[in-house]
Amino acid sequence: MKAKSIKGKSLQDIRKAIEESNKDGFKPKLAIVFSSVLQDNESISEILDELDIMVFGVTTAGEFIDGDFGHESTAILLLELDSSLFELYFEESAEDNTRNKANILAEQALKRFSNPAFVVAGSGLRIDGEFIIRGIEDAAGPDTTIYGAMAGDDLKMTDTFVFSNRKSSNKGIIMLVFDGDKIDFKGRATSGVKGVGTLKTITKAKGWWIYTIDDQPALDLIARYMGVKLEKQDKVTVIPPEYTSTYPMILHRSTGDPIIRPVLMLNYENGSVMSNGLAEQGAKVQLSVPPDFEIIDEVVNDCKSVRANELPQADALIMFSCVGRLSALGPLISDEIEGVKNTFDVPLAGFFSYGEFGRATNGNHEYHNLTCCWVAMKEK
Repeated sequence: MKAKSIKGKSLQDIRKAIEESNKDGFKPKLAIVFSSVLQDNESISEILDELDIMVFGVTTAGEFIDGDFGHESTAILLLELDSSLFELYFEESAEDNTRNKANILAEQALKRFSNPAFVVAGSGLRIDGEFIIRGIEDAAGPDTTIYGAMAGDDLKMTDTFVFSNRKSSNKGIIMLVFDGDKIDFKGRATSGVKGVGTLKTITKAKGWWIYTIDDQPALDLIARYMGVKLEKQDKVTVIPPEYTSTYPMILHRSTGDPIIRPVLMLNYENGSVMSNGLAEQGAKVQLSVPPDFEIIDEVVNDCKSVRANELPQADALIMFSCVGRLSALGPLISDEIEGVKNTFDVPLAGFFSYGEFGRATNGNHEYHNLTCCWVAMKEK
């Protein structure tokens, strides 16, 4: 497998970068495209389609191929590999029965590959990424490889998209599946968020909404801890990004590893708060301290450990980093990106997302928030 990464702020930039990449005889068959909703993604896909390149496309909240991350731009990882080693699957409408529809796609992949490895993305602000992961596992089992993220829209919180050759959806699933017998995948999901205080119990919850914690209105506890001044309102209010990224909850469920869940909305009428994923009644929740720059070291050290113990060499890297990490770390997020890229010293493309899929060290596949997920690929 050969790989090159390119980026640009305009359609002309991207067209030129693709042409330049091909001058030495490089002939990619697959393009992993991370692009702002403000870019002409239909035209970008058309350019790639004309070159007989399959497109795995996701809209973003920032994109990068190195530490010089962009905004309202496009980053592309071009891969030259045999077409028999990968396949792409697309579901245009996955808001309802998300788990079942992810399962159907994964079942199709299993007919093509006996040992599939999944890179997947979802679009739409109402799709629960948890169901995408569980649907894949229902078909392929918990030991399969799953990495990916939920699409973004530059924090507009209006419409996010997945797209491919002549396809696009604001409520869909795009699934890129590789032959795991021919390509090695190794990666990690690392948050670095630290808990503080005692574990508390979610005593009433439904869907993404948490109504009471220790039988007290969840809004009172969360707002007090965040330092949000409550002015009585009778409507749902979106929490500013600086609070969601700085004071997430750590959710300890009945099964699986603890996961990070930011609080996205406050409901002043019933005293509830909305997290970014399913809230399990009876689960334990712990508040957290604001992240510090040690979380960068944790991500980079995990990467170095994988290279030392699991995958000495790679052909390419894909990285999914929560947009909340960008809010928390600011320009220093570039140190995290460069740390991962330089560990393997191969082409990389990544984006800032609205939720991440991956496996922590010795952990299960989870739908994460405020987490950095990366995966290294190496053709055997």
